[in-house]
Amino acid sequence: MTHPSPHIGFISTRFAGTDGVSLETQKWAAVLERLGHACFYFAGACDRPAEKSQIVPEAFYRHPEIDKINQQAYSGSWTVTRKAREAHPEIPALYKDSFSIYIRPPQMTRRVNELKEYFKQELYKFARRFELEILIVENALTIPINLPLGLAITEFIAETGFPTIAHHHDFHWERQRFQVNCVGDYLAAAFPPNLASIRHVVINSIQAHQLASRQSLNSRVIPNVMDFDSPPPDPDAYSYSVRADFGIKPGEYFLLQPTRVIQRKGIEHAVELAKRLELPAKLVISHASGDEGTDYEQRIREYAHLLDVTVRFESDQVQDRRGLTDDGRKVYTLGDIYPHADLVTYPSAIEGFGNAFIESVYYRRPILVNNYSIYEVDIKPKGFHAISFDGFINSDTLNKVRQILLNPAQAREWAEENYQLGQRYFSFTVLEQHLQSILADCLGEQV
Repeated sequence: MTHPSPHIGFISTRFAGTDGVSLETQKWAAVLERLGHACFYFAGACDRPAEKSQIVPEAFYRHPEIDKINQQAYSGSWTVTRKAREAHPEIPALYKDSFSIYIRPPQMTRRVNELKEYFKQELYKFARRFELEILIVENALTIPINLPLGLAITEFIAETGFPTIAHHHDFHWERQRFQVNCVGDYLAAAFPPNLASIRHVVINSIQAHQLASRQSLNSRVIPNVMDFDSPPPDPDAYSYSVRADFGIKPGEYFLLQPTRVIQRKGIEHAVELAKRLELPAKLVISHASGDEGTDYEQRIREYAHLLDVTVRFESDQVQDRRGLTDDGRKVYTLGDIYPHADLVTYPSAIEGFGNAFIESVYYRRPILVNNYSIYEVDIKPKGFHAISFDGFINSDTLNKVRQILLNPAQAREWAEENYQLGQRYFSFTVLEQHLQSILADCLGEQV
């Protein structure tokens, strides 16, 4: 059945919480629904309406089955190699000696194939159930954290010729932890795949160049966005208690680090800033550690203790919707806490785009940013006002931060100019133009 406005199916490992992929999917869906499309969701964890969702638990990248596969795939461990050797007693000893950490146990291959077939059948059900006509795959053909799902999506598209938009956020070659692996054939086949019915979308121009040079694939750059045409509401009575709940006393500055606690976010720079400012300040981190373990969080706690800096880890009280924690404390959204921050710290070494930067512009907050590559190439040239540094905090950085904290009028002037630039380059209107064009391309229509 063909609908006047095609039904669109989003596919990923997770559509839930405040991670970048989930947030950007929400924005794409909002724009597509504004254009009259109905959107549906396939994922392992999903907080979208139940009547529009198909949840397949094994699709979640932290499902125990997938965790086990990932541990073997990216361990770089001789333990995996020994298991592979033991599975091949018939191979002569001389040849066995040439085995390396780049081989995999055959039982892993079998399990990947079993799950791939299972996912593929679920994808066929998803397409039939919601009468889909276009797929949008969110990062599941990009970062290889669910190998059988990526392979299943690739085979499903190959078997059906489904018009597909592959929305890429993080490629495996951008992350060190995927470089040593025993699944090079899977990565070549599906992360991302080269199929005629797929239109590739990346979030920055460096990715577009990499995709062209590495995979010979053309792509469109669609940056992450915010709804600049609808300014955020003024803080309401509910959020007035944010500073008190986070332990920020009158006269203290509220430094907000609105990211996950992972190594590439460079949070030690924000801790150092809080120490060297010589102004009363507390650093608040809004997100949890995420999928890369807690070692880095422990490192930040120890570093803060060493410098005698108060760092508040508030992921329990910052979620995607308001409510109460298990022990009765108020839960806030990012939109609740941004307006109360005196400065946003964004010292990342690596970012796919820079959601926290655009959010800071949207909520009219001054921002400190490390000159990560995508910021240098795709954001900074637009003319945004920000305090930037190159890899380390120096006295000039400190002076500029003090100046903006002590001069609220200048901060407001910067914020207003930044908002206008955000509206011009990173708004829902810009996204709508991009999506109308790429949907017409998928369906062979004139724009």
